[in-house]
Amino acid sequence: MSLKVIEGNKPCRDGKFAIVVSRFNSMICERLVEGALDVLKREGEVPEENITLVRVPGAIEIPVVCEKIAQSKKFDAIITLGCVIRGSTYHFEIVANECAKGVTQVSLNHSIPVSNGVLTVDTLEQAIERAGTHAGNKGCEAASAALEMVNIIKQF
Repeated sequence: MSLKVIEGNKPCRDGKFAIVVSRFNSMICERLVEGALDVLKREGEVPEENITLVRVPGAIEIPVVCEKIAQSKKFDAIITLGCVIRGSTYHFEIVANECAKGVTQVSLNHSIPVSNGVLTVDTLEQAIERAGTHAGNKGCEAASAALEMVNIIKQF
């Protein structure tokens, strides 16, 4: 008996992807979008017409839009992008936790990959690092994970 291994690869030419991005902290979020689009097109070989970009006001609005996208059954995966920077109040924890909880719930309820590329950082400097400098680009990572997950799910 031999071991069966299921893994995802990157090319996903026929995949349909939705990117849901927060406009809040747009300087950071736009860099995440650039990274995600680059990975989808270059590594995933996804044609531009198979990518839909949805802009929402902030991270807390991301889950409800993901829910509508998942309900439409028009997409193979959803990529969420945003940036929540800790302030001096409890608001950070609420937004970060509820956004993460919401996108996970959508993924599980609809059996669709929802890749979480929403940064939750303490400082603007940390956000900049995670949007394309020292710590890479989390938009790239979220898109890469979405590509792999679509290809893994297709194997079942």
